[in-house]
Amino acid sequence: MAAMAAAAKLTAAASSLLLRRSPLLRPHGLRVPRRFAPQRFVRHIASSTNEEAAAKAAAATADTGGPTIFDKIIAKEIPSDVVYEDEKVLAFRDINPQAPVHVLVIPKIRDGLTGLDKAEPRHVEILGYLLYAAKIVAEKEGLAEGYRVVINNGPKGCQSVYHLHLHVLGGRQMKWPAG
Repeated sequence: MAAMAAAAKLTAAASSLLLRRSPLLRPHGLRVPRRFAPQRFVRHIASSTNEEAAAKAAAATADTGGPTIFDKIIAKEIPSDVVYEDEKVLAFRDINPQAPVHVLVIPKIRDGLTGLDKAEPRHVEILGYLLYAAKIVAEKEGLAEGYRVVINNGPKGCQSVYHLHLHVLGGRQMKWPAG
């Protein structure tokens, strides 16, 4: 009986030592695969929540007609890292990039086009031109192997600036579904 108790004690001690030394084992002995650091996951959730809150706040004042941050960038009141510019559009690097290449493409004249849902027949030309400009930006940024063009629309689409804009994302493998 004493031998069995000693063996049980030795097994428990060895298990405890093994669990303390193995970073992949939890106290109850299950492996926990880690794809990314927990801090990054927490940051992603916090960032996502912040984006949702910003989108809801922006929606409240979306159609007041006041100048947006993009209007101020077009007027050169706020500096930006311009990638491409012509008479119709301005493309500049996003200050909070979600990919190695993250460029915003905006029309220089808003003309009521605060979001894609506000598009009217008179906007057809600029809508097509924005996509063409996105292609030019992708070429200039060396994204020949692929890229993604995103338009956020409305608060549930996480639109935080009510001046229609396209996100050109690339420089890494994109995942699907997008989110």
